[in-house]
Amino acid sequence: MTTPVLPPDIHDAVAEAQRRTDAADQRIWITRAVPDEIADQATGATGPLAGRLVAVKDNIDVAGMPTTAGCRAFMYSPDADADAVAAIRRAGAVIVGKTTMDMFATGLTGTRGPDGPLECALAPQVISGGSSSGSALAVAHGLVHIGIGTDTAGSGRVPAALNGIVGFKPTRGLVSTLGVVPACRSLDCVSIFTRTVDEALQALGHCITTAPMAPRAAVSIRAVGAPRIGVPSPSMLPDVSEEAWSLYLTAVERCAAAGMTIVEIDVTALLAAGRLLYEGPWVAERTAAVGAFVADHPNDVDPVVREVILAGRERSAVDAYIGTYRLDELIAASQPIWDSVDSVLLPTVDVAPTLDEVQRDPHGVQARLGVYTNFVNLMDLCAVSVPAGRWASGAGFGVQFIAPAYADATIGAIASRFERQGDGEWVRVCVVGAHLRGQPLNWQLTDRGARFVEQTETADVYELYALAGTTPAKPGLVRVDDGGRPIEVELWELPTDAFGSFVAQVPQPLGIGTVELADGSMVAGFICEPVGLAGATPITQFGGWRAYLAAGVPA
Repeated sequence: MTTPVLPPDIHDAVAEAQRRTDAADQRIWITRAVPDEIADQATGATGPLAGRLVAVKDNIDVAGMPTTAGCRAFMYSPDADADAVAAIRRAGAVIVGKTTMDMFATGLTGTRGPDGPLECALAPQVISGGSSSGSALAVAHGLVHIGIGTDTAGSGRVPAALNGIVGFKPTRGLVSTLGVVPACRSLDCVSIFTRTVDEALQALGHCITTAPMAPRAAVSIRAVGAPRIGVPSPSMLPDVSEEAWSLYLTAVERCAAAGMTIVEIDVTALLAAGRLLYEGPWVAERTAAVGAFVADHPNDVDPVVREVILAGRERSAVDAYIGTYRLDELIAASQPIWDSVDSVLLPTVDVAPTLDEVQRDPHGVQARLGVYTNFVNLMDLCAVSVPAGRWASGAGFGVQFIAPAYADATIGAIASRFERQGDGEWVRVCVVGAHLRGQPLNWQLTDRGARFVEQTETADVYELYALAGTTPAKPGLVRVDDGGRPIEVELWELPTDAFGSFVAQVPQPLGIGTVELADGSMVAGFICEPVGLAGATPITQFGGWRAYLAAGVPA
C-alpha cells in the first residue's frame, strides 16, 4: 500500500507532535497511532479542525485502537468510534493516540494509572491531576492541540488547573457518551482540554451530539455584556489556605478589571451537594458499571480504585432514594444563586498535592481535590477551568466559571473575557538551555509565575555552543550569516512586572536579545556575545541542548 502524502501544514504538525512526543514522558500514552494511520486520517481532511491533533482518554472508544479504561486486563477492541470521536473526526481532526488515566476514571489524582503516577507538566513532584491525566498532559506538553477526556467529579477540570490549561466540562448530555466506558453513567460527561477558551469552544462545538435520552435544549448566551459573577466570602471556603485565597482573590480582581460585576453569594448548598458524591449512594453507580469485573480481577486493579468501586455494594436502594431527595433539596436551595448571577467563580482546586502526599493519604487528598468540582456534576451544571496563576511550587492554579445547564456558551464568553484581560500582562521569552523544563535554572522562570507556552525551533540561522566554565552548564546561541540550522527552544511567558528581575539574573556573556523563530516571528530570548565563545565546544549538530546532554558528551 502506498502511504498517503500529507499536505505540508498537516505534515509539519504531525512531525512536530512526533518530535515532542518522543521527548515526553511515554506514560502519557497507552496506545499511539502509527504514522501511516495518521496519514490516512489527515489526507484530504478539509473540515474546520483539519490539521488539529487530538488525544483521546482511554475510556473512550476509537476504532482501530484498544480501549482499556486504564486497566489492561479490561482491554477490548471497539468496532466503532465513540460518538464524540466520530464527530470531531468529521470536522477534520486527527486522532494520534489514546491517553492514560486513573483506572476506570476513579480518582482525581492521576496516580492510579496502569504505568504508575504522572507528574504535573509545570512542577515535578506535584501530581498531574486526574482522572483524565494523559489527555491534559498531552495538551500541556504541546503534543496535541485538543485533548478529549471525561468528567464525572472534576476529572476534566482538576488536571487542567494543575497543568495550566483550559478544561471545559459541558452540560450533561450535550456531548454523547455513547462509546464511553461508564464511571457513573448518570453523571458522566465528555470534556475538552485546550490551551485557550476559544479553542475549547470551537472543539466542543464540533463534538455536540445529543446523548441518548438526554433532554434537548439550545445552548444559550445571556447577559455577557456585563456579567454578574458570584463570589463567596472566605469564611465559606472550607479550610482555604492563605496562598489559595490570595490566588483566588487575584482572579476576582481580574474579573472586576474586565468589567464584570462581583456579587457575594452563599455557596453552602453547592458544597453540601458535592459531599454527596462519595458520602452518598452515587458510588454504587461505579459498582454497577465495572464492579463485576473488579471483583473477578482484584489483582489487576489499583487497590484504592478497587476499594472505592466495591464499596458501592454496601449501598441500598433506600440509600439511593434518600440521596436523591437530599440532592433535590440542595438544588432548590441553590436556585437563588442563579437568580442573582450569570456565573459562579470558584477555585478549581485549592491545593496542589505532591506525589508523596497522595501516597500517605490517598482518600483525604481525593476528597480535597473534589471540594469545588463534585457538585457541578451532581447538580447538572456546566463549568470551564481557566488558568489563573501559579502556586509557589510552580503548579498551575485555575478558577472555574460555573453556570446552569445549557449556559455553556455564556461561561465560554465570560471565561474568554477573563483570559483576554490577562493577555497584556505577559512577556514572551525564548529559552535555550539551563532554563528549559527540567533543567537546573528553570526555577528562575517558575518562581516568577512564568507559564510554559510551547516547544519549538529557531530559524535556520543559528549555531549552538557548549560554553566553557559555566555552572550550571549552559549553551550559547549565536546568529550566523550562513551555515546555521534550527535549534530546539522553549517559549515561556513571564508576567511583565517579573521580566526585569529575570533579565537581571542573566550572567555575561549571555544576554536577552531578539531571537528569530522558525515561523519568522521575533521574540525576546537568550543570545551569546561572541567573546563568550572562547574555549566553547560547537554543538550545533545536535540541534538543541537536550539532545546534546542526552548524547552523554561532557558539558
